[in-house]
Amino acid sequence: MFFSFGIKDAIDIFLVAFLMYQVYKLMKSFGTLTIFSGVVSIIVVWVLVSQVLEMRLIGGILDKFISVGFIVLVILFQDEIRRFLVALGSNKGWRFLYSLFRKRDETSKEKYIAPVVLACMNMARKRTGALIAIQREIDLSSYIQTGEMFHADVNARLIENIFFKNSPLHDGAMIIAGNEIKAAGCILPVAHNVVIPKEMGLRHRSGLGMSLETDALVIIISEERGTITVAQNGKFSINLSAEELQQILSGEKEM
Repeated sequence: MFFSFGIKDAIDIFLVAFLMYQVYKLMKSFGTLTIFSGVVSIIVVWVLVSQVLEMRLIGGILDKFISVGFIVLVILFQDEIRRFLVALGSNKGWRFLYSLFRKRDETSKEKYIAPVVLACMNMARKRTGALIAIQREIDLSSYIQTGEMFHADVNARLIENIFFKNSPLHDGAMIIAGNEIKAAGCILPVAHNVVIPKEMGLRHRSGLGMSLETDALVIIISEERGTITVAQNGKFSINLSAEELQQILSGEKEM
């Protein structure tokens, strides 16, 4: 039996393969690769039985199972689906297209970098623990509302005072957006299903969790070791110097 195969079919196959590969990478990073493999196996069996072999009885049963199973998967893996959509939306290619249509204020782009770097170096030297999330493309309003909201220019001394150990806001996270400190004492999502080194504590898990949920860049300062770590896109950059931190914040250095 002959069938036509055109450019549209090739594009269709390529898009499906690309989508499956992206889902595979995300599931692998979330530690749910075995579940993903099981779901793919069921889909392959369903296609073979109902479409290729045309077995009506078992095909009908699998049709009902797939329709109900899809809803169950959405309920069970709502966090993973949300992270997948966040990762897809924060992809560099999409951000590039978005930037073509967005007016950028280059004069104010990097105002916050110098005071943040200075504050981080001072706090690391004094071994003052800190957690700072910097908003990128994805809005962080839902996390800002979990803390004490205020609008203040980014200032090194203000950052150090907020994270001073006797400050009532030092245990939470600070969120910076649009060259302003939007809130402090905020609660960030904790990464539970990711294995991190034993020497890293709750701050690092919160920073990693935030980087998985959003495209934010999160700075973590260890109170025990006085080291600076940056979390972004589910990855850590550890033991950063002032120059390396400045390069990451300005986008000159990739994570």
